[in-house]
Amino acid sequence: MDAQTIIAKRIALELRDGMLVNLGIGIPTLVANYIPPGTHIFFQSENGLIGTGPIPQEGLAQARLTDAGGRPVSAIPGASTFDSAMSFGLIRGGHVDVTVLGGLQVDEQGKLANWMIPGKMVPGMGGAMDLVSGAKRVIVAMQHTAKGKPKLVKRCTLPLTSARSVDLVVTELAVIAYTVGRATLVETAPGVTVEQVLAATESELTVAPQVLSMKI
Repeated sequence: MDAQTIIAKRIALELRDGMLVNLGIGIPTLVANYIPPGTHIFFQSENGLIGTGPIPQEGLAQARLTDAGGRPVSAIPGASTFDSAMSFGLIRGGHVDVTVLGGLQVDEQGKLANWMIPGKMVPGMGGAMDLVSGAKRVIVAMQHTAKGKPKLVKRCTLPLTSARSVDLVVTELAVIAYTVGRATLVETAPGVTVEQVLAATESELTVAPQVLSMKI
């Protein structure tokens, strides 16, 4: 199982029936593929849609129905469309239960950097700042390292997305929870040891009294 699938499948288990959930660009968009049977999630696209469905069949894509990355999506029966002002009103008003976002870095206190690398052209922050600040729960989906360097760092060197700390980080190696400003290792992926996670992490991790095996 590849790293992105491990991350997406584990995060899908965090979602509960009836939740309003926003999925960011990249790995987060894969989470919708692994929702447990019988669980009904209302997925929101911040460009103005609640009730996003799977990728449409060839020839049936609608230019105005897209996910956060601009890729075509379908709308499930009962879906609702609205303008961006309403969409961000929902986000800023604290009505989104969970947002799942990608990450470039997360530091020891759970601060997230995920929108730009200085010197590289970027389209803008998009809805990331609003989502991290406004969602009830923030989950980061990212690989544990990039080019051999840890993405879980002592202090972010890239521009922060928000002053708020995230709640959970899921990588292909581990699940890390952030409570009262402390990063705690709570799960490791099957076949991965605590020592391997610590070795791949720059930030200081508190190891939970009982580290569970990640369910995927």
